[in-house]
Amino acid sequence: MAMVPMKQMLDEAGKKGYGVGAYNVNNMEQIQGIVKAARETGSPVIIQASRGALKYTNLVYLKHLMMAAVEDNPDLKIALHLDHGDKLESVKTAISLGFTSVMIDGSLKEDGKTPRTFEDNAEITRSVVEYAHQYGVTVEGELGTLGGIEEHIQASVVLLTDPKEAQKFVEYTGVDALAVAIGTSHGAYKFKATPTLALNIVDEIHKLVPGLALVMHGASSVPQELIAKVNKYGGKLPGAMGVPISSIQEAIKFGVRKINVDTDSRLAMTGAIREVFAIKPDKFDPRDYLGPAREAVYELIKTKMIDFGTAGHNDDYSPITLEDTKRAYAR
Repeated sequence: MAMVPMKQMLDEAGKKGYGVGAYNVNNMEQIQGIVKAARETGSPVIIQASRGALKYTNLVYLKHLMMAAVEDNPDLKIALHLDHGDKLESVKTAISLGFTSVMIDGSLKEDGKTPRTFEDNAEITRSVVEYAHQYGVTVEGELGTLGGIEEHIQASVVLLTDPKEAQKFVEYTGVDALAVAIGTSHGAYKFKATPTLALNIVDEIHKLVPGLALVMHGASSVPQELIAKVNKYGGKLPGAMGVPISSIQEAIKFGVRKINVDTDSRLAMTGAIREVFAIKPDKFDPRDYLGPAREAVYELIKTKMIDFGTAGHNDDYSPITLEDTKRAYAR
């Protein structure tokens, strides 16, 4: 089974200058749609779950669904990632479930709103790195805060990442990847107009720490055709707007290697389900609407893998194990 450390996946992406999508999941249909897209496009893929997703599925259910994707696709390179871990205990839980990568979001306090000081963020992140690297597990940190809302996370103030602080943060903590705040935002209602992202921040951090994998959160593009479909069949999402693909592609050129996508797949599923309910009101078998929802996720993620440049890179390298990475960290 080619379940790989996320560090290897992002390092390889850095060598050839492409980005790897990290797709949030909550159920079987999302996972199946994502891996189908990865198989068809020949893409390595990061499947990630938030604390909320793990809670929703009572931990073990989602674990086995994710492991089923790995077992069913032995030739695909798959990293399992914890999204927005808030403390060391969350990270320990994810590692015990078999995750190959974890994020510690030390940018906010446990209320999900109040920004932590640089020093507090650095200390909690360093403690997670020290723990996770013992198991060969990749660690993603975050510096700066994003706008919008994701589950219960809604920063009280938006703080863009300072490149010199980022360099200091990475040197102190030893993180493998860093989520940076450059003006992106969580959720469907990211912007009121086409955004101008602070890509100079990405460029400067990449120059200061060239071997570091940078991460873009809040990167769903909120395709207007998906919004139109949801609204056509009874939804109410006026004015929803996301990050243009062109901006993401520019960020990849400047050093972004991991791109988080959550809202877009939710929209794709919701539009497909609403269409079935509206056009075929006699349907009541969950397979009749979850099947089209799964297909909608597949179609969406396939375009992401092509747009991010991930397509065709699954077979570029041989997978290493957590044990291999553990020894590398020890050295």
